[in-house]
Amino acid sequence: MGWSRPSAERHLRALLGPVTRLRRLTSSPRSRVWRAEMDGTTAVIKQIVGGTDADLRFQREVTALRLAARADPPLVPEILGTDPEHRILVLEHLDADDPADGWAVDYAAALARLHATTNAADAGTLPRWSPPGPGDLDAFLRLADRLGVTASPTVHAEFDGVLDRLGHAPGNALLHGDPCPGNDLYTRDGVRFVDFEQAALGNGLTELAYLRIAFPTCWCAAATPSPLLRRAEEAYRVAWRAATGTEPQGDLADACTGWLLRGDALVERARRDGTDHLARATHRDWRWGTATARQRLLHRLGVVGEITADSTDFAGIGGLTAMMRRRMLDRWPTLQPLSPSRPSGHHGRQKISVFRRSWNRPRNPP
Repeated sequence: MGWSRPSAERHLRALLGPVTRLRRLTSSPRSRVWRAEMDGTTAVIKQIVGGTDADLRFQREVTALRLAARADPPLVPEILGTDPEHRILVLEHLDADDPADGWAVDYAAALARLHATTNAADAGTLPRWSPPGPGDLDAFLRLADRLGVTASPTVHAEFDGVLDRLGHAPGNALLHGDPCPGNDLYTRDGVRFVDFEQAALGNGLTELAYLRIAFPTCWCAAATPSPLLRRAEEAYRVAWRAATGTEPQGDLADACTGWLLRGDALVERARRDGTDHLARATHRDWRWGTATARQRLLHRLGVVGEITADSTDFAGIGGLTAMMRRRMLDRWPTLQPLSPSRPSGHHGRQKISVFRRSWNRPRNPP
């Protein structure tokens, strides 16, 4: 269903009843978001649009928000109503500010609490997280070859081990699916997460790795400074232990290596169409958000080289990625490192902000 901009306000009023001060907010091409007054209360209206998977994304978001609503204190906006036919959610409006300098600590602790809202009893409520596969590994090894670096049989075996472990990673954590700056809002009552269209169940370290690997699914790519990174990762573990009474399972080195293998994580989601983007990056560079594809790739190679440096299980991978990074710098010597500063996330702050009333189903569907 496509709406022209002039008719959008009339259409929403027909669906939802009295809606005033309707204002379109910045969002991805796969959703439409408005801030509105409804019966004198500020709310956020979101419609999932675009692509053959729109219904699935709507179902994922609704399911994830309801599962995450178990958290106390809250971690997500309250759902005030849904219209599945038109894939519309009406959500609590949250007032958010720019995050403080040590934002990553609060982010990681909140992420652990989010992950801990589900367990084995919730299996099947959301799709399982999909790990990289043999095709991703083949593309990455072709990239190594293009850079003049040969992967030994030992390296192949190590990568096969990573894929196997990621494919069988333990856990039924509630994964956000896109925990990026802008999808985390810093309210006076704590961190809240929004935009759960890619939510899944899986291992929490998959998303804790975002801080090291520089937000691989995100428009913004920022290199979290090492002292802050260490504090944030410890905050995650502390919050996870407090919520579950257990230690986080899995291996952060596996998670980072998995993100390195994903060539699709060099482009925005709408362009993840099966193209070999690792191969593209050897012919041309392109900017997505705050960084170029080569900057992102260079950073990921450095992270994997560093996190695997002292591990006998990753000795070949560590050597390969370090050499690939050197070859990239030899070939493109003007490549700059990622900024250590988090972007403001201004568009994310607009997305969701305190809704205290329930909402009735739409009265006059078209």
